[in-house]
Amino acid sequence: MVANTWEAVYFHHDLARLTELADAAAEVGAERFVLDDGWFGSRRDDTSGLGDWYVSADVWPDGLGPLIDHVRSLGMEFGLWVEPEMVNPDSDLARAHPEWMLQVPGRLPRAARHQQVLDLAQPGAYATILERLDALFTEYPIAYLKWDHNRDLVDPGHWDQRVAGVHGQTLAVYRLLDELRGRHPGIEIESCSSGGGRVDLEILERTDRIRASDCIDALERQQIQRWTNLLVPLELMGAHIGSGESHSTGRRHALGFRAGTALFGHLGIEWDLREADRAQRGELGAWISLYKDLRGLLHTGMSVHADVADPACAVHGVVAQDGSDALFAIVASATSADYPTGRVSLPGLDPDATYHVRPQAPGDVIDGVGSEWLDLPWWTPEGIRLPGRVLDEVGVRAPVLFPERLVLVRATRI
Repeated sequence: MVANTWEAVYFHHDLARLTELADAAAEVGAERFVLDDGWFGSRRDDTSGLGDWYVSADVWPDGLGPLIDHVRSLGMEFGLWVEPEMVNPDSDLARAHPEWMLQVPGRLPRAARHQQVLDLAQPGAYATILERLDALFTEYPIAYLKWDHNRDLVDPGHWDQRVAGVHGQTLAVYRLLDELRGRHPGIEIESCSSGGGRVDLEILERTDRIRASDCIDALERQQIQRWTNLLVPLELMGAHIGSGESHSTGRRHALGFRAGTALFGHLGIEWDLREADRAQRGELGAWISLYKDLRGLLHTGMSVHADVADPACAVHGVVAQDGSDALFAIVASATSADYPTGRVSLPGLDPDATYHVRPQAPGDVIDGVGSEWLDLPWWTPEGIRLPGRVLDEVGVRAPVLFPERLVLVRATRI
């Protein structure tokens, strides 16, 4: 359960602010605290410093030790953001070695996010980055590395060899990951690459988590996670609960929709919890407790998706491999043309077994117009008992939901 600082503080790093954030994260149940971009060199925004992997003395005069000690005293692991394959032209590294940027002779590729790609196939560049990362892991008890890759490889070449550079660069990245893991076998690595743009089988061999997208808007995430999950298991797919207003789309969503969406993945928080009131922290803590209770199911079960006739509605879930337990989400992505709503299927269950089906707290709150008038007798803790075949082929009556809301349904074999 990760607390990531990016959308909480961006580049505004200081010990007091981040200590408060760590306290709030621990209070709601976070198990890992990840310090994102902005801790190194001249990196106060995204225009400079990338490639200078030294802790900034301006921001962290006593190093990262005081923050890490505080995080670990709260019972959380400490993680760190890096982008080892990238470099800002405005950096000490680029000024010292302009030839280490991936380029064809005579021109640099067009910049993206003020950065270029560092050519790790160059022995000097490779050795420099390996030394810097190894030094960080040796000095600090870093349990987790968020490894970013924020631009495409455009017009890439090995400058001195006058040949195409993508293949050599890619092999060098794999070699670097392997060598770091060999030296520090306990570390976990997240591939945070262009919103999931570099999630391939070789990266999945070498990393423990991926970032499916930089967009954590819950509505967008319903589709992002659905299709990423065709290739990537839920336990490898980072899914974060953001603030009430999405930083990438401007949409506002209730906490239940944000948390219930992120629940079906490797859960994280990316929200300045110092601004959350007591009620919000309490509700968030309940969702995190549910995740911890059910991640044995969520991270080993079979992902299922129902065929739903209503385009405004979706049903997805996870069923235990032996069919003994399941969790489903009934999701309203838009306003339904049907009122009252019809039945929805709960697929993937043992057809010959009987299941206790009931709403699952805290995702048991029906938030929809006229839902109080709808006769939904099974929506109680006692629920109903039905065979798996009936739940799949006939289904259950869905509650009426406002758009961009969801509820959770638990099915346990009797």
